[in-house]
Amino acid sequence: MMNKPQKLNKGDKIAIVSLSSGILGMPYCEHELKIALKRLEEMKLVPILMPNALKGVDYIKDHPEARAADLKQAFMDDSIKGIICAIGGDDTYRTIPYLMEDEEFVEAVKNNPKIFTGFSDTTNNHLMLNKLGLSTFYGPCIIVDLAELDNDMLPYTKEQFYKFFSNDSDYEITSSPIWYKERKSFGVEEIGTPREEQQELHGFETLNGSGIVKGKLYGGCIETIYADFTGARYGDEPKIFEKYKIFPTEEEWKEKILFLETSEEKPTPEKLEKMLLELKKRKILSLIKGVIIGKPQDEQYYEEYKEIYKKIFKDLNTPVIYNVNFGHSVPRCIIPYNAEATVDYDNRRIFINSQILE
Repeated sequence: MMNKPQKLNKGDKIAIVSLSSGILGMPYCEHELKIALKRLEEMKLVPILMPNALKGVDYIKDHPEARAADLKQAFMDDSIKGIICAIGGDDTYRTIPYLMEDEEFVEAVKNNPKIFTGFSDTTNNHLMLNKLGLSTFYGPCIIVDLAELDNDMLPYTKEQFYKFFSNDSDYEITSSPIWYKERKSFGVEEIGTPREEQQELHGFETLNGSGIVKGKLYGGCIETIYADFTGARYGDEPKIFEKYKIFPTEEEWKEKILFLETSEEKPTPEKLEKMLLELKKRKILSLIKGVIIGKPQDEQYYEEYKEIYKKIFKDLNTPVIYNVNFGHSVPRCIIPYNAEATVDYDNRRIFINSQILE
């Protein structure tokens, strides 16, 4: 049984944490931090910067225990109702031992559920919290969403963020009619400048299989998940994931609809194939009920990726839907971990069946 956090209300405190990269504390991000804090305050929320969140790239990199301490403090503080990650990075897994071996933290997560949102390398924290029984949200973060340099948050992303204020159930994840190219600069000179808009020409696309599937949502950034299985980045990721049994059991995989997306690194089609083959070798792609694939950032390798997914799944019955607005695509929706979802692969529609917040 998973714990669902409470919806947000005006006046609620929101913790800001740097669990991966420490760039939120760098001078070149001061303008983005200011914008994000102002937007949260305009929503009548009270942003709380955790003690280590602004200590910069080098300190955050060298002190995973400090990152872990911030997350623990946020969960231990009953007055804090939500936690938003600054941005992703590449070594969030290093926080896991400090947290999983801390009985106070584990009990706080179980007894004091609260909204936790972020994406990219934050995948590792989502999977850890999921292991501890908390439903979290693969969704907006501070720097690239709340701190959008245009005069407001992007409309689709803002609408999704406001779901944190509602405990409605049974809603549909729809394709955004517009997507945006990534900015070439996030400097002060970009404040008030709109992103380059593109019309959505594809919508959701079914690449394999058919039918209507129900399952529990689980997944994240494929590069992070691949590294957790193989040690591709730092070498010791698999030891940590095995020690704390972070990944689902075989029986648990059978309940899942797996969501996957590629990062801003825009892996080559060959790299994507290698990562998917690893999941296939581990039988994950044949155990799960279905797959939801995120829109590639900037539509880089859009058609090439499609062919890779078709190639990998052609001998499997697992249905695959592609080009969904989450993760590193802009704008982005919220994917609630462990929510029961229905994916209609014939009509290319995605529904969240359950109430995602209390």
